Amino acid sequence: MATEIFLLNISGQDKPGLTAALTDVLSEYGAKILDIGQANIHDTLSLGMMFEIQSGEKSAAVLKDLLFKAYELGITAKFNPVSLDDYEKWVTLQGKDRYIITILGEKLEAEQISEVTKVISEKNLNIDSIKRLTGRLSLVKEEEYPRASIQLSIRGKIDCKAEFTEKFMQISQDLDVDIAFQEDNIYRRNRRLVCFDMDSTLIQTEVIDELAMRAGVGDRVKEITESAMNGEIDFKESFKERMKLLKGLNEDVLKDIAVNLPITKGARRLIDALKSYGFKTAILSGGFTYFGHYLQKELGMDYVYANQLEIEDGKLTGNYLGPIVDGDKKAEYLREIAKKEGIDIGQTIAVGDGANDLAMLNIAGLGIAFHAKPKVKNNAQSSISSIGLDGVLYLLGYHDRQIDLLD
Repeated sequence: MATEIFLLNISGQDKPGLTAALTDVLSEYGAKILDIGQANIHDTLSLGMMFEIQSGEKSAAVLKDLLFKAYELGITAKFNPVSLDDYEKWVTLQGKDRYIITILGEKLEAEQISEVTKVISEKNLNIDSIKRLTGRLSLVKEEEYPRASIQLSIRGKIDCKAEFTEKFMQISQDLDVDIAFQEDNIYRRNRRLVCFDMDSTLIQTEVIDELAMRAGVGDRVKEITESAMNGEIDFKESFKERMKLLKGLNEDVLKDIAVNLPITKGARRLIDALKSYGFKTAILSGGFTYFGHYLQKELGMDYVYANQLEIEDGKLTGNYLGPIVDGDKKAEYLREIAKKEGIDIGQTIAVGDGANDLAMLNIAGLGIAFHAKPKVKNNAQSSISSIGLDGVLYLLGYHDRQIDLLD
């Protein structure tokens, strides 16, 4: 029995029952739906249906009835015949590699999206879908926390991923926008563990610098901290040097600093959402357990690994207890937690800002440099520099409405 294939494109004002009415017409003629997709922008519908129908009287009649139904509904219908060869070529594309590109910023402009899509086009890749992940922005009311994100699903063969990501990095620097590039595989859709650096990631300060200010050695310790975070000096040696400068500091200072920790914008929203969706969360910090445990209780996180201060007679001794949590130790703890929870390393996410975070960022399924030092941003898989910590949720593909429903 000979058949024909048609692509039906519907556009017009969206209203309830459109899809039901059109598919009802197709069902009367025994049409087989081969593909269907829909998008709505400002109550304007764009609906596509590819269907197969018996040639002859049935195909002529179904096209006529669909046009009549579209007229009744006040929408526009257009038909394009599709050859069997073209359809089969299209079917073979579904085996191609798939990737997700997420664009993030306080607001998104046409130039930013244009430059990203030019790179995609130059590499002969197809965009399968474009999805807005953030709520609509008001043009009248000033947003307290403006953010915008769209997700592009692309398909095709990428010969050199490094070259691809380098181009995105350049666009990011030139146009002040974050661009994350991920393989669309089973691990991306099943992330289960998120590990965070603490200082300058979960909180907007370096605790050791705060302690140093109280000890009267702020400038010296801050200088060493900055050099260590930029990867200019060994973290362990810098840690020992800074600890010695804290000798004699009163223990009461720790509580005062803890209760005033400046939690990063978007952190509470992110952790609450991750907990609601069943993620395990961890703090892996080169800072101190005292503050890590405070944040663990404040945010409701599952694990804390950090350095332990030695305190005698109510004062810091300038020494520490246990192993120093440096970059390699953070990566080790990430693996340890994943193994304990029965989570594949590909299902993990690591978020950090300093050079001592690179080891865990590089072994995680998704490593995110958050408002990071240049060396870290240039060597991480993805980065967020334009919005708060809840930007991680957009890299996971969550839409604002899925997050806001949890409030």
